[in-house]
Amino acid sequence: MKHQIIDSFDPNGVSSHNSLFGLPFDENTAELIIIPVPWEVTVSYSSGTAAGPEAVFDASLQVDLFQDDIKDAWKMGIHMLPIPQEMINTSSNYRILAKNYIDWLEKGSPEEDLERFAAVPDLINKACAEMNEWVYEQAKKYRALGKMVALLGGDHSTPLGLIKALAEDHVNFGVLQIDAHADLRVAYENFEYSHASIAYNALKLPQISKLVQVGIRDYCESEYIMAKENNRITTFYDKELKKESYEGKAWKIICDEIVDQLPDEVYVTIDIDGFDPKLCPHTGTPVAGGFELEQVMYLMKELVKSGKKIIGFDLVEVAPGPEGDEWDGNVGARILYRMANLYGASQGRLDLK
Repeated sequence: MKHQIIDSFDPNGVSSHNSLFGLPFDENTAELIIIPVPWEVTVSYSSGTAAGPEAVFDASLQVDLFQDDIKDAWKMGIHMLPIPQEMINTSSNYRILAKNYIDWLEKGSPEEDLERFAAVPDLINKACAEMNEWVYEQAKKYRALGKMVALLGGDHSTPLGLIKALAEDHVNFGVLQIDAHADLRVAYENFEYSHASIAYNALKLPQISKLVQVGIRDYCESEYIMAKENNRITTFYDKELKKESYEGKAWKIICDEIVDQLPDEVYVTIDIDGFDPKLCPHTGTPVAGGFELEQVMYLMKELVKSGKKIIGFDLVEVAPGPEGDEWDGNVGARILYRMANLYGASQGRLDLK
């Protein structure tokens, strides 16, 4: 069946399939399943990331499928599951509740409104736990079918269920985090599953032997101390990376040092705000600085060339711009396609030159 699909598809032609990247695969014939998670309940600055999966999907139809270093990359097959409309509605409803609560906190938590807001964290935590469980179940389902699985957010809280599913099958793996933020806050704003707490929550899993953070440039003192004192965490701060580069250190050498910190199996989490904001101007919490696209893709290729295996990945915090601005989705789609191919290469399903 898959051979028939491949034989009848022209990868150089106009996208004629209403599917991710215009590819002719479904959940049965694709080797990689993308789980879309349109969720942004706990975002603490600008909203919009719940619309990320749709923005990336729409822009993906303009992505050329040819990769000059991976022959016939598209033949592996990539399929994104339908975007769950019910989750969009749930996220929107709880987002309103969370925003009102955050506004109350920012006003100093006035005593006269305490009764109104006291129960909000528990309500939000329950809703986020249910989202995490849904992601976990989706990941388990498709991994049981022999599929590779990746996730497209939504805010950065969304991958926890996927990481938990992977932890059941891998006794020792690392997490490579591309991000502007450390995300090591403990229940930020009293939300256990905050987007700002994903790295802290992931480290609760004993199977994660190493967290390597790259590009961090916006963090609080408690996160800095935690990263410094926890021997499972190594952080490559954006400021230090640029200092080394300005002083003549090659990016190749820096990438080798990053890869050397990781164990043999690696989960990759990419918050798009790790890139220069010119590539993601509408993400929820943009921060000046960051990476060019090819810098990160070079690092990911070096990771695969090192022989270390990517066991899963996510792309989060893509937010479309106003009035149909597709730039963020355009960049996100290209990151997603390249990461999908590198994931396949690391799993031995594609050949990387």
